[in-house]
Amino acid sequence: MTDYGEEQRNELEALESIYPDSFTVLSENPPSFTITVTSEAGENDEAEENLGMVMIFTLVTAVQEKLNEIVDQIKTRREEEKKQKEREAEEAEKQLFHGTPVTIENFLSWKAKFDAELLEIKKKRMKEEEQAGKNKLSGKQLFETDHNLDTSDIQFLEDAGNNVEVDESLFQEMDDLELEDDEDDPDYNPADPGSDSAD
Repeated sequence: MTDYGEEQRNELEALESIYPDSFTVLSENPPSFTITVTSEAGENDEAEENLGMVMIFTLVTAVQEKLNEIVDQIKTRREEEKKQKEREAEEAEKQLFHGTPVTIENFLSWKAKFDAELLEIKKKRMKEEEQAGKNKLSGKQLFETDHNLDTSDIQFLEDAGNNVEVDESLFQEMDDLELEDDEDDPDYNPADPGSDSAD
């Protein structure tokens, strides 16, 4: 004779180890368990086919297959959404590089606006400098307005004197140095370090 209670306990343990997330045993005597099911389509057919048999494993397998189908559908939908976003990003990037074609008319229009903006900035800067009292002249403007500046440097040098003091004691022991006059040598080449050696 077959011990149905032992067979059911073994089957419950097997299902619990195979499907730890979707199968929960509530009690072993009497056997009670829960399976989370979101859709009832096709479940009754599977149950009716297995009436009178050991059917827990078959039912859980059917549920698992349905869950796998749902997961596959979700994955497929996510992949399609990702591809769609990539296509949209590529189109947006192409639009960035497409730009506006330059013609003589739109370039001249842009140039006029650009020059007007620059002129406005310069006027604003000059007003700010005038208000701050920083109306500085350029070097050329200084010499054009004050002709004394032409001769002021010469006058400064004359006032200081052109005398340069030289400490001759630094050069008194030059007799000990052996200086050769290499420039008189016809083979002398200042760019060639080996040309000053004796042959």
